[in-house]
Amino acid sequence: MRILLDECLPRKLKRSLAGYSGVTVPEQGWASIKNGALLGLAEPLFDVFITADQNLQYQQNLQSSQLGIIVLVARNIPLETLLPLMPKALITLQTIQAGDVVCVTTYGKSATQHARCAPSPRS
Repeated sequence: MRILLDECLPRKLKRSLAGYSGVTVPEQGWASIKNGALLGLAEPLFDVFITADQNLQYQQNLQSSQLGIIVLVARNIPLETLLPLMPKALITLQTIQAGDVVCVTTYGKSATQHARCAPSPRS
């Protein structure tokens, strides 16, 4: 499974993807490309896109996407804030399908929906 990590995520986060091949957007040479174009470029090359952009699901039509998308829901995006989410993200990688949008959060269970994740609680 090939995984693309959004450029908003710390690049060291890919070290927590044990057993998977992860590449960051800048490593792929796609830095500063907007989400719509980025997802189009990623679809033929990657299986899953991981991001912390909680607005992605509202800004893009993801229903026909060939990517599974994991949204890491956290207050901010330093590595130490996101690392506690990675065990749930790794579990999600085992079952995610093309077109799925899965929000991984520390607020209870992960929410899996094909169109949109449930809104995250504010803390």
